[in-house]
Amino acid sequence: MLIVEPAHPLDDGPRALLEQSHALMVSLFPPEDNYFLGLDALCAPEVHFIIARIGAEILGAAALVDKGAYGEIKSMFTSPAARGRGVGAALLRALEDHARDNGLAVLKLETARELPEAIRLYERHGFTSCDRFGEYAPNETSYFMQKPLE
Repeated sequence: MLIVEPAHPLDDGPRALLEQSHALMVSLFPPEDNYFLGLDALCAPEVHFIIARIGAEILGAAALVDKGAYGEIKSMFTSPAARGRGVGAALLRALEDHARDNGLAVLKLETARELPEAIRLYERHGFTSCDRFGEYAPNETSYFMQKPLE
């Protein structure tokens, strides 16, 4: 049974998954186009960090940063062995529920054009393309999406 729950990003299991995610991003994109949050930044009070697990095996992680006017999804990653098993969808639902519970009107995210599987996941969950937001620098890698919450 898949369990989605809050966790601490510096605990061994979440940390290992986040490090795998960061290594992948570093291998795919130039440094100036990598916007993942570092481990310490994921511990900030405005960050809601969650994992998805079966038993002790951590299959995915994600974070929601409360930006006041919106929530930003960060550090969304599913282990390669768990892809296609509903982990990403479960993480998104949990973040969306948390955003609604905290009065956020919209979710936003930055992903990469070169990650079509991620874009399709977000589209299946109601996200659409949007303009660059926040402090992101213009580049050829980033793809921005949003979803209004009702």
